[in-house]
Amino acid sequence: MPDDHLFDETELQAELARLPGWEVRDGWLRRKYRTPGWPHTLLLANTIGYLAEAAYHHPDLSLGYAEVTVKLQTHRVRGITAHDTELAAKIDEVVLWKPSGGALEGFPKTWVH
Repeated sequence: MPDDHLFDETELQAELARLPGWEVRDGWLRRKYRTPGWPHTLLLANTIGYLAEAAYHHPDLSLGYAEVTVKLQTHRVRGITAHDTELAAKIDEVVLWKPSGGALEGFPKTWVH
């Protein structure tokens, strides 16, 4: 498919520069999110699942008590493409959001990071 262009090293470094907290390891784009505990871990995993299904691009997830590890790779080409970096950016945008003023107070303890 034309949109399955595998990023070369230069392109990948440029993408990583706009995705703080993400890294490339063993051919996967990865990020570990820390959570306040198990209920938030499940909420985070479900949120990522929802975004992935909407995008029709599915990551591998690993869950621990207070963490979720996301691994993205375009499976059909076994490498990292714009599908992966765009979904990574959307995941960050949604799961790291926290109110900053206004009527919404936000969770009073440490949030997902």
